[in-house]
Amino acid sequence: MRYDHGGIERKWQERWEAEGISHAPDFDARPKYYFLTMYPYPSGDYLHVGHWFAYVPADAKARYLRMCGCNVLFPIGFDAFGLPAENAAIERGIHPYKWTMDNIDHMRRQFRAMGAMWDWKREIVTCMPHYYKWNQWFFLKMYERGLAYRRLAPVDWCPKDNTTLAREQVVGENRVCERCGTPVIKKNLAQWFLKITAYAEELLDFSKIQWPERVVTLQTNWIGRSEGVEFEIPVKGHPGISFRVFTTRPDTVYGMTFCVLAPEHPLIDQLTTLDRRADVEAYKFKAARESDIERLSTERERDGYFIGAYAINPMDGAEVPIFIADYVLLTYGTGAIQGVPAHDTRDFGFARKYDLPIPVVVAPPGWDGQPLEEAYLDEGTMVNSGPYSGLPSPVGWERIADDMVARGIGERKVHYRLHDWLISRQRYWGTPIPIIYCPDCGTVPVPYEDLPVVLPEDAEFRPTGESPLKFHAGFRQVHCRRCGRPAERETDTMDTFIDSSWYQYRYLSPHYDQGPFDPEKGRVWLPVDQYTGGVEHAVMHLLYTRFWTKVMRDLRLVDFDEPMIRLFNQGIILGPDGHRMSKSRGNTVTADDMVEQYGADVVRAYLMFIGPWNEGGPWNPQGIEGIVRFLARTWALVTEPPGGGGGDGTLRARDVEYRTHHTIQRVTEDLDGFRFNTAIAALMELVNFLQRARSTPLYGTPVWHEAVRSLVLMLAPLCPHVAEELWVEHLKEPYSVHQQAWPAFDPAKATAEQITLVLQVDGRVRDRVDVPAAITDAEAHEVALGNPRVRQFTDGKQVADVIVVPGRLVNVVTR
Repeated sequence: MRYDHGGIERKWQERWEAEGISHAPDFDARPKYYFLTMYPYPSGDYLHVGHWFAYVPADAKARYLRMCGCNVLFPIGFDAFGLPAENAAIERGIHPYKWTMDNIDHMRRQFRAMGAMWDWKREIVTCMPHYYKWNQWFFLKMYERGLAYRRLAPVDWCPKDNTTLAREQVVGENRVCERCGTPVIKKNLAQWFLKITAYAEELLDFSKIQWPERVVTLQTNWIGRSEGVEFEIPVKGHPGISFRVFTTRPDTVYGMTFCVLAPEHPLIDQLTTLDRRADVEAYKFKAARESDIERLSTERERDGYFIGAYAINPMDGAEVPIFIADYVLLTYGTGAIQGVPAHDTRDFGFARKYDLPIPVVVAPPGWDGQPLEEAYLDEGTMVNSGPYSGLPSPVGWERIADDMVARGIGERKVHYRLHDWLISRQRYWGTPIPIIYCPDCGTVPVPYEDLPVVLPEDAEFRPTGESPLKFHAGFRQVHCRRCGRPAERETDTMDTFIDSSWYQYRYLSPHYDQGPFDPEKGRVWLPVDQYTGGVEHAVMHLLYTRFWTKVMRDLRLVDFDEPMIRLFNQGIILGPDGHRMSKSRGNTVTADDMVEQYGADVVRAYLMFIGPWNEGGPWNPQGIEGIVRFLARTWALVTEPPGGGGGDGTLRARDVEYRTHHTIQRVTEDLDGFRFNTAIAALMELVNFLQRARSTPLYGTPVWHEAVRSLVLMLAPLCPHVAEELWVEHLKEPYSVHQQAWPAFDPAKATAEQITLVLQVDGRVRDRVDVPAAITDAEAHEVALGNPRVRQFTDGKQVADVIVVPGRLVNVVTR
């Protein structure tokens, strides 16, 4: 029997919203639980089932926690700034605000169709001035503390359109502008940064959070802590000129046979000899067109160019050539390296290509003095290292470091791979940076009382993609708040990751105007108890929000160190073709279509049944029919009287009792562990069992009612509409099923009196027998050897072993 999913779902969604049952009161006797899932970006006018896969299981877990007695805050909002809205303005003549808000309206409707328990009263939309005002407030606070600063930094630049490009606007192997096809170059612009590196060491401490090991590893590697020595290398023939290098292997310094400067290094122009200048300039131009990822790739062959100058090894006075090479980045370390090819894989390949010496200075065990076939990276005995020869390399490491410090040419340092966060975007659709540039007063922060600095509504969008703020006189031309003279406003806007770095705090009081959030409500709800979202955000959003919380702590806005205690990363739902869903592939499955055909509860249950939530899997149009049948059987089980005959007369009340409590135990443990697929499988097994019991005298008894009541309660977080209809209209229980207590299991009742023991001979199943659940291994051993079917296959053979898997099987092994 199929139920009227459309009517049922509309009916309950309207009632839930009218009565506000999803709103979490701020002050409540129940224990609080702040459950947050990453908010969506309104990038289009419809949600596909891939979006649903991220939100439906989170909703099921939030509903379950509420039934377990928690006051659950489960908010929703929209990450509303971003480049697609600006592209829409250029391509379609639609203002970014209108495009964004129209998409949000569509998404609100679709989210409501999902039946999720979003607390809509707390909705945030990050493009609204009353939200981004606090982005600007935070920026000013960081500026005051020296955590926001401005310096030159390279951007991708289209020389034809005369504008900066976002990463996604640089396309193809040749790195061209997606709009006009012009080869993209790098250009230095003055840009704003946040000093996340000031918190690098603290960000390596994960002791206060329960996050997946994969995320911890990704963040640890991204921060990239290295201990070593930073030292000066003088340049031959240039008195007073030197550059600094950082090395984690000072024990290899005597093996230096070349040095490399990044193409952007400020000494390149000064040190390059006249006869090599043209080639060096050509190399710099080539490097400027490459991304950092391309430059650091281990897949490509290293190349460089000798600039005509020589460096002097400060430890032994040896002269070594200086190269320019794109695999050295100015933004990482010092922008210069010592080349020690015998003990660095990258340097080894470079030295071989340019026929540079490769002297061994840390000898491998048993080294015969012959040239190395590959770089030796481990510890060993120091050789060819002056007074340090003969020392174990760890001892030499310490002594050379001490020597450099004592001689004033170096210092011990900790370096991080992590860079400060570049937040400047040469875009319109983002938070304006609250800074004014005055010819007399210099950089002047906008006073707090003038916040927010609001985006002008009458911006004109150019086909080139240049920011309209640069050409908007009303926005750009202002008066200095210090001296009153004409000045100019900063026209860069902030990285949209700013919005999501603290949005969890704004949900508590989205209309509070005395600060970023109401501190009284913060004391109730913070920090977030459970966060869910994709692992692809590990080293950006998830790192930035940890940094932001630590800054907030230092501003005395919060009294804790981490934003979210627990994190769960969901997998990805794939298209029917096994590839990630995308419009370009044409493999998206529209959620609206599926809901119209099957109903929201079927779509919800199928997405949770498709596989483990942390893995995902492909959408299977045939697989969803299994869920249709499951819910139809569940509906019939609760709503229809039993037919005549067909029941299992051997079933006892104890059997129903066991199945009920055992299922409650399984589903409880599964939902605790985000194992939605196995929770649904357990409910399917219970429904199948109860179908057998329905046409027996057990129907209508107290154990039957307990079983059906428990079934509907367990179904409620997963399929909320069907469960509400069955609970209120058919079981005649009090509204709402979602405000009832989660069913408890009795461990004694959840333990089977009998189990089915599989009997094998040499790994092949020969019989199945019912035995007491408390059977011992010795008793199972006897049952197997005495079983007629087993004896049939062991007669005349010698039994070599009897393997007992408690509670499951016995395998008799013969010779």
